[in-house]
Amino acid sequence: MSTSTPAASPSAPIQDFSQCHIGIVKKLDLLAELPALLAPAARAREIAGTAVDFFREAIFEHHLDEERDLFPAVLLHAEKGNELDTVKAIIKRLTDEHRALEGVWKRLESDLKKVAKGQVSDVNVADIQRLVVQYRAHAQYEETEFLPLSETILGRNANHMAALGLSLHTRHMLPQVILSSYI
Repeated sequence: MSTSTPAASPSAPIQDFSQCHIGIVKKLDLLAELPALLAPAARAREIAGTAVDFFREAIFEHHLDEERDLFPAVLLHAEKGNELDTVKAIIKRLTDEHRALEGVWKRLESDLKKVAKGQVSDVNVADIQRLVVQYRAHAQYEETEFLPLSETILGRNANHMAALGLSLHTRHMLPQVILSSYI
C-alpha cells in the first residue's frame, strides 16, 4: 500500500499569482470610481460652507432688519381698524415663521459645518428639504402679501419710507465705519 500524497499541480504557484491579480484588479476598479466622486464631494463642501456663512451673515440679519425696523414702522403707520389688524396678523405669522426657520437651521448648522470641512456627518436631509420649502413659501408670502401692503402704508408719507431707509442704512453702515477707522 502506498501512502503517498498526490503531487501538487506544477502550475499551482502561477494560479496563485493569477488569483491575486483578480483581487488587485477589483480594488483598482473601485479606485477608478474615485475621481467621479471627488467633484461632487468638493461641491458638497462648497455648498455647505456657503450655506453656513450665508445663513448667519445674511438671513439672520435680514430677519432682524424686518423685526427691528420694517415691522415696527408698518405697525406704527397702519390705519387703525382692519388695516392694523391685518398688519398685526401678518407680522405675527412672519415672526413665527422666522423662529421656525431659524430652529430648523440650528438643527442643521453643526452637521453642515462638518460637511464644509469634509468631515463625515449625518445631515438630516428632511430638514434641508423642510428649510428650503418653508423658506420659499415664507418669502413668497412676504413678497405677495406683506411687502406690497408695507409699501402702501409707508408710501402714504415719503418721510416714513425715508426714515426706514435711513434706519437700515445707519445700522448696516455704522459697523463698517467703525471697523474702517481701526484699519
